[in-house]
Formats: sequence, C-alpha cells, structure tokens
Amino acid sequence: MRNRDMQHLLAPPAAASAEDEGWLTSYLDVLTLLLTLFVLLLSIIPRGESASTQANGATSVTASTAPNQTGLEPLNEGLDPRLAGLDIPGVRVLQGQEGITLRIDDNLLFPSGQATLIAQGRHVIASLVDDLKTFDGRISVEGHTDNVPIATRRFPSNWDLSAARAIAVVRYLSAQGVDATRLRAIGYGDTRPMADNASAEGRAANRRVDILLHRAAQSRP
Repeated sequence: MRNRDMQHLLAPPAAASAEDEGWLTSYLDVLTLLLTLFVLLLSIIPRGESASTQANGATSVTASTAPNQTGLEPLNEGLDPRLAGLDIPGVRVLQGQEGITLRIDDNLLFPSGQATLIAQGRHVIASLVDDLKTFDGRISVEGHTDNVPIATRRFPSNWDLSAARAIAVVRYLSAQGVDATRLRAIGYGDTRPMADNASAEGRAANRRVDILLHRAAQSRP
C-alpha cells in the first residue's frame, strides 16, 4: 500500500496537466492574433507609402526637363498664363529649372529621315507663334533623334538630321515674326534619350523637337 500511495502522490494530477496545456493554448492564440495583425499592417502601410512616394515622384519628375529622364508628363499647373491653357495634340508643356519646354513629337513636323516641315508641322508651329512672340526671353529649339543610324548624302549622321530639323523650326518661327535674335537651334542627335531605344515606343518618344523657353535671369538687388 505504501508503494501505491507513493506512486499516486508522484503522478501529476490530470487537472494540473490540463491547466498547463490551457495557458499554452491561450499563449499560442495570442501569438496567432499578433501575427495576423502584423501581416495586415504590412499589407496596408506600404500601399499608403507607395502612393505617397509615387505622387511625390511624379511631382519631381514633371518639374524637371533634365535630359535622360523618363516618364515626363504634361504639367500645366503654375505655368505662365499664356501657356497654361495650351491644348495642341502632340504638344506637351513641361515646367523645369531652366524654364518651360514645349515638346513636339517629330512625326507631327517632319517625314521620316527628313528635315522639311510638312503642312501639319507648319500648322503646329504656327499655333505657338503668338505665345512665343510675347515671351520675353531666349528660345532654344532642340532637335533629338533615336539611336538608329542614318547615313544619307544630306544627313551623314543623326547629329546632322537633328540640327537640320532644329534649324527648320527656327527659320519658320523667324519667318512668322518671332524675334530672330532670341532664337537658337541645337542638334543633340541621339545623345539625350527620354526613353529606352530598345523598343519602338521608346524610339518614337526620343524622336522629338523641344522648344525651350528660358527663364529670364533674375536681377540682383
């Protein structure tokens, strides 16, 4: 009897074992709830941060016309009132540190591989003349191409083609009454792409003419 009594005393009570397992189960439940909450927070918080980042990124990109940047979009807010309402298909208005850029797709202005303004191109440029006449500052016309080489008798390289296109636009603006002393033509060839030349869409984006309206230098007190 003493041995049996001793074994009975040493054996863990069933109720105590159940209580031990009970607190462990509750602890695991709390951990599960915390883990679920943590996963939910991870799925929600980054989206808000991403949206904020994208919004800020869009502002910083559109506020610059620096070469080699991609994804530039029209930004008419805060522009000169003469250009804020500009709505010409194929012409984008961009605000940058140097001034305001009017970006024109080359297919609106020139035939492929040529530098003679087509009728539609003359119409597009003519629609900008009144605003350019009233602009007080220097105006740079910049020609850009994609990276597909050109080698013709008239245009041995993309440099020649881009420069000839810029000159054609400058000549037309001058003929329409824009002060020639404020105009200059620049050919960049394919050295300042806006998109990847690996795709047809990227090459089309890189073929463009930019009319840059330089900010007037601020006078010192």
